[in-house]
Amino acid sequence: MMAAMETQMQLKEDKIAQKKDVKKRIHSGKRFSYGKTVQFPDWRISNDYNRTTQLIVSYKEGKKVPKLREPRNLYTVASKYNHSINIPRWPADMKVLSERPEHLDSLPHEPEKFYNSDILGEIPDNLPALKKHEDGKVVYENTFGDSKFFDSSQNGGDGTEKSQSVSSSDTLCFESRFESGNLSKAIKIGPCDYQLWLRTDLYTEKYTQWYYFRVENTQPGKVYRFTIMNLMKSKSLYSCGMKPLMYSEQEAREKGIGWRRVGTNIKYYKNELKREDAKGEHSLYSLSWTVVFPRARDRCYFAHCYPYTYTDLQEYLSKLSKDPSRAQYCKQRTLTRTLAGNFVYLMTITSPSKCPLEAKRKRAVVLTARVHPGETNSSWMMKGLLDYLTSDTLDAKLLRDTFVFKVVPMLNPDGVIVGNYRCSLSGRDLNRNYKTNLKDAFPSVWHTREMIKRLSQEREITLYCDFHGHSRQQNVFIYGCEDRANLDQGFKERVFPMMMSKNCEDKFCFKRCKFKVQKSKSGTGRVVMWNLGISNSYTMEATFCGSTLGSRAGEHFTTADFESMGYHLCDTLLDYCDPDMSKYFSVLNEVEVYVKSLVLARMKEKGVAEPDMKPTDIDLEKDYMSSESSPSGSDSSISDGLPMHVIYSEKEASKKKKKRLKTRKERNKRRARNWDKQSKGKEPTKQLEGNEVLPAKNTRVRECSKDLPAEGGKNSRASSHQRNMKTPSSPIAHEACKAPTNPEQFTEVN
Repeated sequence: MMAAMETQMQLKEDKIAQKKDVKKRIHSGKRFSYGKTVQFPDWRISNDYNRTTQLIVSYKEGKKVPKLREPRNLYTVASKYNHSINIPRWPADMKVLSERPEHLDSLPHEPEKFYNSDILGEIPDNLPALKKHEDGKVVYENTFGDSKFFDSSQNGGDGTEKSQSVSSSDTLCFESRFESGNLSKAIKIGPCDYQLWLRTDLYTEKYTQWYYFRVENTQPGKVYRFTIMNLMKSKSLYSCGMKPLMYSEQEAREKGIGWRRVGTNIKYYKNELKREDAKGEHSLYSLSWTVVFPRARDRCYFAHCYPYTYTDLQEYLSKLSKDPSRAQYCKQRTLTRTLAGNFVYLMTITSPSKCPLEAKRKRAVVLTARVHPGETNSSWMMKGLLDYLTSDTLDAKLLRDTFVFKVVPMLNPDGVIVGNYRCSLSGRDLNRNYKTNLKDAFPSVWHTREMIKRLSQEREITLYCDFHGHSRQQNVFIYGCEDRANLDQGFKERVFPMMMSKNCEDKFCFKRCKFKVQKSKSGTGRVVMWNLGISNSYTMEATFCGSTLGSRAGEHFTTADFESMGYHLCDTLLDYCDPDMSKYFSVLNEVEVYVKSLVLARMKEKGVAEPDMKPTDIDLEKDYMSSESSPSGSDSSISDGLPMHVIYSEKEASKKKKKRLKTRKERNKRRARNWDKQSKGKEPTKQLEGNEVLPAKNTRVRECSKDLPAEGGKNSRASSHQRNMKTPSSPIAHEACKAPTNPEQFTEVN
C-alpha cells in the first residue's frame, strides 16, 4: 500500500513539473508540437500581422508575404433547396408558396415560326364572344395589401403552404405566388374562357407587360381561351407574330420538352377599359390567345419570355465558384444589398497577373444586366457571355489576359423576385436614376456608378454595355451616344455595333441602332457612363420575339440564341481591340459612308439637296443633321422623382408635426387661452355668510394654498402639487385669500 501511494505522489509531482516547464518554454519563445520543441516569435510582441483577421501570412523564400483574406459573405443564409445560396427576401406582407417551380432547359427540335393569321387563317374555337368581367366568377385572386410603399422584408415572404383550390372539376386552377410570378386575378366567364388581370409593379399603378403564371386541372382536347385585360402599351410584338410560351411538366418529365411557343387566334387590341394612373383618356389593351393542352391533369406554365429568376442566378454562380479551374480567374463579391436585403453580386473575371505592372496595363470592360426585372432575355445573354468568358477556349483566355471584366449580372433582384416588369421596390425605374445621390433608396445603381468611377481612375474602360430586352422591335440592336461637338473625330461610337452586325448577320441589325442622346434619357446607365468619359457606352437591346434577318427571318429566338449574343459580343471585342488596326479603320470608313448616305436621304426629303448630289459630297461638319428618330422606349419622366417610401414617410411626418411657438409671449398666450376654456366649464363659487367666498369643488387655488395646512403634513404630495401649480391669477382666488379661512370649510382642494 505504501509503495502504491508513493508511486501516485510521484506521478502528480511529474505532471506539475511538466506544466511548469511548458510555461517556462512559452515565455522563453518555445512551444511543444507533437513532442517536439519549436522556436517561434512571441505573437503578442513581434507579429503585427496577427492583430487583424483580414491578413494571411505566407512564407516565400524564408520571407513573410502578407495577403488579404478573401472577403466573406457575412449574411449568408442556407436555403432549403441549396445550402450554398441565399433564400430570396420578399416584402413581409406578400404571400409566397413554399414550393419553387423548376424548369427543364431544353431547345425545340424545329425552328418556331412567327404566328401569321393571314397564312394559317383563323382557327375556329367555338367560343362565345368576349363578355364583361362582371358576368364571370373569380377563380383566383392574389391580393397584396394596402401598403403604398415598401417598409420591411423577410426570408420567403409571408409563407403559405397550399395553392388555391377550385370547387369544380372542370375549372382551371391558377397560381402565381412564386418567384417572378405576377398574376393578380383570374375570372371565369365561360366553360373554357378566362379573363386574366396582371399585377402592376409593386407600389405603382403602371407597368403591366411581363406575365408568368401556371394552371392546373387541364383537360385535353378542349380549346381554352385566355385574355389578359390590363396591358398598357399601344404596340406589341404580339401584333407582329409573337406567340406566348408554355411549359408542360408532364411533357418535360416524359419527353424532355421544355418551353415552347404555342397559341392560335392571337390578337392584341385596344379594349373598352380606361387607365386610372394616366391623365386624360388612355385605354388599356388586351392580349387574347387560344390553346389546347396536351395532357390531362397536367400542370402548365405560361410566360412572356423564358423565365430567369434570382434563385437561378445564385445556383449558376454557385456552380462557377465550385469549379476549381474557373475559380482561379472568376472572383465573386457582394457589391451591395437591395432595399429588401437581397445581394447584388459583382464578378471580376481576369487572368492572374505575374507582376503589378502587367495588371496595371489591362483595360477594363463593364457589363450589367437585369435592371428591368421583366426583361429576362438580358439574363440569358449574360449567361452566354459568362459561359464563354470562363471557358477554356483560346479566345476566352486571350480576353482574360487582355481585360479586366467587371460584371453585375442582376441589378434589380427585388423586382425579379416579386415579378415586377420595370421597377424596384422603391416604385421607380432604376435605369432613370443613375445620377441619384440617394444611396439608400437606389443602392444597386449608386454602387455600380461609384465602382465604375473608381475603376476609371485605375485603368482605361474600353466598353460599358447594359443588357436589355425590347417589347416592340425585332432582332438585336444597340443604343449608343454620339458626340456632336466633335464630329471631326469621326463616328467612333458606331464602329463596335457595325462590327457586331458583321459577326452576327442573322440576329443583329445595325439599321436599328440609335446614337441620339435625348434629354429625357439623361439618367440612364449608358448616358451617365458616357458623361463619365466612356465613349463606347451602350445599351444592347434584344427582342422578345425573333429575327427578320437572313436565314433566321421569321423565327422566334430561343435561349440558345440569346446566349449566343454574349459570345458575339466577346468576339467583337477581340476584333475591336486587335493590334492590327486595318479592320478598325476599314469599318470606320464604312460607317462614315453609311452616315453620309443617311444625311443625303434626309436632305432630299427636306428638299435642300442638289439633284446630282452624292454621299461623297456631304460635309459632315456643315451638313450633318441627325437622320435618326428618337430611340423607342418608355418615357423616363414618369419614373423620375423620389422613391415611394421617402414620399410617404415625409407625408406622415408632416401630418404628425406640430407648429412650434417661437417666443415666450406666444406660449403664455396659449396657456391663457387654455385656462379660459377650462374656467368656463367650472361651477360658480358659493357665497357664504359674513362675506366669505368659498371656491366651488375642483376649483384651482394658487395663492391661498400656501397658508393651508395639508392633512398629510408640511411635505405632503398634495400640498407640494398645489405649491407648484402655475395658473393665472383670478379674482376668485384673491377674494378667497383675503377672507378668513378655516381648513374645515374646504371640502377638496386640487
